[in-house]
Amino acid sequence: QLQLVESGGGLVQPGGSLRLSCVGPGVAWNKYAIGWFRQAPGKEREGVSCTSTSGAISDYADPVKGRFTITRDNAKNTVYLFPDNLKPEDTATYYCAADYYCLELKPETYDFWGQGTQVTVAS
Repeated sequence: QLQLVESGGGLVQPGGSLRLSCVGPGVAWNKYAIGWFRQAPGKEREGVSCTSTSGAISDYADPVKGRFTITRDNAKNTVYLFPDNLKPEDTATYYCAADYYCLELKPETYDFWGQGTQVTVAS
């Protein structure tokens, strides 16, 4: 079992940035890759980014490549997502989740979901 808690969402203007955090207390943290997903109202949940257990491998969905950065600090049991140059279409609830590998950004392969943090991009 792995409990995940997201934080860092909020209201930001277009072009702005945030720091989202995903914390997973417990010794199981190092066994899992962590992915970030998002879901906008009326839309399906989609993959955003993932990082491997060590943080050496990462992947990004095409809509966020070059704008979002994922990093991992295993000493703090935390994965960060740094969305930058935010657009209104980035508005969604952002979730983190755990899987054994950072291979595919498909929600159905991930377990142990957090409750989400809301990101709203508006002027």
